[in-house]
Amino acid sequence: MLHIPLTRMLRIMSGLVLAVAVGAGCSGSKVTTKSSNELSRYKIQSIALMPFTSMATPQVRNQGDLLFSTPESVLRSDISMSVPLSAEPPPKQTFTVPDYAAEKVTQLFWKRLQSREGVRVLSPGDSVKAAPNVVLPAKATPETTAAAIAKELKVDAALIGQVLVYQERVGNRLGASPPASVGFEVKVVAGDGQVLWVGDYFERQRPMSEDLMGFLQRWAFVTAGELAEYGVDEIVKEFPFGGGE
Repeated sequence: MLHIPLTRMLRIMSGLVLAVAVGAGCSGSKVTTKSSNELSRYKIQSIALMPFTSMATPQVRNQGDLLFSTPESVLRSDISMSVPLSAEPPPKQTFTVPDYAAEKVTQLFWKRLQSREGVRVLSPGDSVKAAPNVVLPAKATPETTAAAIAKELKVDAALIGQVLVYQERVGNRLGASPPASVGFEVKVVAGDGQVLWVGDYFERQRPMSEDLMGFLQRWAFVTAGELAEYGVDEIVKEFPFGGGE
């Protein structure tokens, strides 16, 4: 039986963790954000948080490939799966974003932002009450609706969002197939309709063999709700308005 000194074992494990961390850094973040070039012209001191929506179009998932591609925008109508040309296409099944997902993510943002210093954030309920009073064009977009709500509430901007993926794990904390997947996009829209900032989060939890650093953060297969909480926390860290909690 091979005996490895404890100090050497720790060095080996540290090296493995570092290697995985470097690899994870090269593979891209689960959170991406982008600010408008016009952002510096705006002074945002108040924001209306609008209730999130969810993607209504059923999504197709290949049974043989449970890896979702990262949603690129709220305008995307599907999440495609690549199938090798030489292989027989595996069975497919569709899934939809559950009705409760949009409310869940909305409330997570409200919990994180309501006490944020440096910016006043109005509740989703305020936006709902204001909605009947705004006049919208025939082909209103989420952005034009957000701008109208911001004007009605006399705030500088509105925060809107859409849940693109929200799949519960099948299994438990020790093993899940498939594991949980969550993806959403948020936007901050000024009262004049200018999109000032966009944040995206997408994650499908992977086993330790595929994502060591990610798995070590949790030591279990988490629920979709737990992934959503993590995503909101990470998005809020990049939020350019206000000074934090």
